[in-house]
Amino acid sequence: METVLVTGGAGFIGSHTCKTLAAHGFLPVAFDDLSRGHADFVRWGPLVQGDILDLAALNAAFERHRPGAVIHFAALAYVGESMSRPLAYYRINVAGLVNVIEAMLRYATRTIVFSSSCATYGIPDRQPIVENAPQRPINPYGQSKLVGEQILTHARSAEDLRVAILRYFNAAGADPEGELVERHNPETHLIPLAIDAATGHGPPLQIFGTDYPTADGTCERDFVHVSDLAAAHVEALRHLNAGNSSLTLNLGTGKATSIRSVINAVERVINQVVPLVHAARRAGDPPVLVADASLAHDLIGFQPRLSYIDTIVETAWRARMRDDRGKAKSAKGRPASSSVR
Repeated sequence: METVLVTGGAGFIGSHTCKTLAAHGFLPVAFDDLSRGHADFVRWGPLVQGDILDLAALNAAFERHRPGAVIHFAALAYVGESMSRPLAYYRINVAGLVNVIEAMLRYATRTIVFSSSCATYGIPDRQPIVENAPQRPINPYGQSKLVGEQILTHARSAEDLRVAILRYFNAAGADPEGELVERHNPETHLIPLAIDAATGHGPPLQIFGTDYPTADGTCERDFVHVSDLAAAHVEALRHLNAGNSSLTLNLGTGKATSIRSVINAVERVINQVVPLVHAARRAGDPPVLVADASLAHDLIGFQPRLSYIDTIVETAWRARMRDDRGKAKSAKGRPASSSVR
């Protein structure tokens, strides 16, 4: 059984990936400082509590578990926050990645799957976005992920690494079996905030911008179910383990869904109205981001099976209602801020 070190393995996408790894015969070791992850999400392998900025802690984890590969999620990942805290994003997302690579090299681990983002594209010239489209990030989060890709590209050549760079679009939904949930503190993601607003567990949902050049004036995004993303990480790892070449892939559905359409889906699925507050556009938000994921389909067999918007909302709703700690703690009357990458 191959051991895989999953940095950020107690987080949203990381924990779903650990579950999928275990289902495919891997032993996932979650390395997480629990600043934004949750210990109760680690159920399919050991938890090592540590910070990727602490090289000694990383070395100790490699020394003890001797992973054959790394899947690297650990990062700060909010566009809005990156605009106000850019140095934190570069410190953790860039310096932290360098530490992970140095630990890998020290212990002869040569395979890494890297969690990147569509935010590296900035405002694309064309939709849907292909992997060779220009990368012009418009926020520090996207820039930090682009620098991470560049570091891995250079390290791959210099250090003979096998690298999969996965640029995914808007992760959403929750484990269909109900073992995991999307739980952030504070919560900033659109679907859980809309659910909380509709069910009275949170304040009205704040929409940033209703005057974008889109069909209904709100941002359009490519929402992909978190379990589909988890499966893609495992398939990318298996691709590298089979001796195939390194790769860079988009992970999305190719379908644009507007913020208003997501809200409509929430109202349709849970049969309750989502109270809304309209606000001005937010810096760092492109109008439209949609993936061309045909290369991922061709190279690793990526085929989203759960990424219909109603399925995404339904799995998120059922998980959220089971998870009291996931309900928004904000006082009623104060609008919740939604984040779309």
